[in-house]
Amino acid sequence: MVLSAASQHLLRVSRPGAWGQHLLKVSRPGAWGQHLLRRIGSVYTTAKGFQEKEIREKLQALPGGSIDLVKQESGIAVLTVNNPARMNAFSGSMMVELEERVSQLEEWTEGKGLIIQGAAGTFCSGSDLNAVRAISNPQDGMMMCMFMQNALTRLLRLPLLSVALVEGSALGGGAELTTACDFRLMAPGGVIQFVHKHMGLVPGWGGAARLVRIVGGQNALKMLGGALKVDPEMGLQIGLADGVLEGSLDGSGANALLEAEQWLGRYTTGPAPVIRAIKNVVVSGRELPLEVALSTERDVFGTVWGGPANLQALASKAKHK
Repeated sequence: MVLSAASQHLLRVSRPGAWGQHLLKVSRPGAWGQHLLRRIGSVYTTAKGFQEKEIREKLQALPGGSIDLVKQESGIAVLTVNNPARMNAFSGSMMVELEERVSQLEEWTEGKGLIIQGAAGTFCSGSDLNAVRAISNPQDGMMMCMFMQNALTRLLRLPLLSVALVEGSALGGGAELTTACDFRLMAPGGVIQFVHKHMGLVPGWGGAARLVRIVGGQNALKMLGGALKVDPEMGLQIGLADGVLEGSLDGSGANALLEAEQWLGRYTTGPAPVIRAIKNVVVSGRELPLEVALSTERDVFGTVWGGPANLQALASKAKHK
């Protein structure tokens, strides 16, 4: 069971860039979703100086931990950041694995929801310092930044309703990862903290841009400038957290995951095509100019109008509750 929930915040962006321009050319019903699920979901390409193959090889050579993915028959997948020896910090190979798991989820047409958690009762402490030191030159750092921005942007654009289950600490890059989900649930004692300032940095995985859209500019400045420790109470107050869990009774994290599944279930109940269509129209409304978003909404509407769920509802004379 989840306790109180924060008021909902509308997310807005002012410039869609090439992604929106590309969508203007997509007219076939259903084509928008297919384009979005593939490379169109990325921000950077070789045309923008992004050397993906090169940085992928360098990251892959920095091993440690894993990103584990379990797809459940319920249509809810669980992605676990698993490197407990380093508080689930991202090694280089884990960054590559995250991108690979996103690709797998893009191809999972039966999926409806996604829960992201950390192993062993803590969420994620950002980047493994060993990996950071190995790619500390500016060029590699910039390529890593672009690689992770691509991965997390595609994660947020998945046609799945996603929630970050924050137990323990979500620090630095871990805090950025929470903002790449649609929702955030915090366990008692959980903390989300953008500690980048203490490292002489700013967020580089897209976390700052997403944070502004979630909590607003003033709160984002306070969180980044003060490296504030956001606990569940503050998270609810500023809209960063969407709910607070009652807490695991056995310390295994199983109860927290069950609570998160139950919380997410209220939004993912129903046929997968409908849930995925809902996410797609929200993504387009959030990221595209109004006229393009309206056109996209029309195309997505065309994929469910007269579909099995629609016809079944009409046949049963379903009443709104």
